[in-house]
Amino acid sequence: MAHRAALERAAALAIEYLERVRERPVGRPADVAALRAALGGPLPEGPTDPAAVIDALARAADPGIVASQGPRYFGFVIGGALPAAVAADWLVSAWDQNAGLSVAAPAAAVVEEVAARWLVELFGLPPGASVGFATGATMASFTALAAARHAVLRRTGWDVEEHGLSGAPALNVVVREGVHATNLAAVQLLGLGRGRVHRVVADEQGRMRPDALRDLLADQGGPTIVCAQAGDVNTGAFDPLGDVCDAAAARGAWVHVDGAIGLWAAASPALRSHLAGCERADSWTTDGHKWLNVPYDSGLVFVRDALAHRTAMSVAAPYLATSADERDPSLFVPETSRRARGFGVYAALRSLGRRGVADLVERCCALARRLAERLRAGGAEIVNDVVLNQVLVRFPAPASADADAFQREVIRRVQADGTCWLGGTTWRGAAALRVSVSNWSTTEADVDRSADAILRCAREAT
Repeated sequence: MAHRAALERAAALAIEYLERVRERPVGRPADVAALRAALGGPLPEGPTDPAAVIDALARAADPGIVASQGPRYFGFVIGGALPAAVAADWLVSAWDQNAGLSVAAPAAAVVEEVAARWLVELFGLPPGASVGFATGATMASFTALAAARHAVLRRTGWDVEEHGLSGAPALNVVVREGVHATNLAAVQLLGLGRGRVHRVVADEQGRMRPDALRDLLADQGGPTIVCAQAGDVNTGAFDPLGDVCDAAAARGAWVHVDGAIGLWAAASPALRSHLAGCERADSWTTDGHKWLNVPYDSGLVFVRDALAHRTAMSVAAPYLATSADERDPSLFVPETSRRARGFGVYAALRSLGRRGVADLVERCCALARRLAERLRAGGAEIVNDVVLNQVLVRFPAPASADADAFQREVIRRVQADGTCWLGGTTWRGAAALRVSVSNWSTTEADVDRSADAILRCAREAT
């Protein structure tokens, strides 16, 4: 087989990387100029042996590969992919299925159907909710809000898919202070205007205040979409979803829950109380690459009104052989030609089972609390209530130093050190270190080692 050598070499290099990633320096700054020199140059005039291409690619790219798969990467809510999910993703590339239509990829369509049913049950969402497998959180939010836009305008007698927004009734989009950027990106892409959203006051942990939401809705008229949050990207806090749904129901508003992080808490008996009332919303989104620990290309969208979902996404053409009897994945996301992304989600769920998903989520939360306790004992301020897997940290700055600049210097030193990787953020107008524990392979020893490195970097910055 002509490509066997290249595939075997790629598999060997991938396995070697995964076996060593635990001890690989985590996210040291890359020399981008050196990467360009190693990977660049003129396009070759003729063919190159595929195995040689793989060898050269792996060698040249290695200095720029971030060990986000490893157990001490705490940035951006990035989980390391589970072994079963990685292996399934390799098969996805080998099978090379176009998963838009059931007739083109029947196994991919059925796998999405099965995984969708498992997820609806796992999250406690309404039976019959439709599910789309999108590229990531942004397109999942786009899909959910497209369904919302269709539904709330349809109630006024306006067909937005046919007539667009010109001349349509004004549509209100309500978010909380600190709304995640993916929601605003979706609003922008849908033509609803980022500058026209209405922001609800949030409390000190970033939770939407129900009284402020009720007051804002009382002052509005017309079709309305309310975007709530399950798991703030900085603090991990949850909006009071039951109260949000009550206020929205009184106005006939659509409620969308951005659960990119926090929807996974529904899998845990110990944590699902944070999501009380979530099942009463109209749409939900989450990310498989966060807490299900699958490779990227794994956004998930759920919509109560399956007809609104399909209508907002449907594309018709004489050559598209859609089926009335089978589930065509392209009916639930914006893409027609698309990767068979359901296989990774299916493999992760099957390998973990219900108890395994709960254990993964609960373990990460316990490790986040452990890290917070170690850092607090070392003199750090823990800014947030650690209710999930997010930890916000500030260190006392020397009297002569700017407090925010000092936090950024600690972050720089931690990232350069390579023991672990964390990012920064601005919370309530102040700079802070931001830690997210989201990886199935992280242990207590990894957390303790990371805490020691963070505290050492803070001392050295003083």
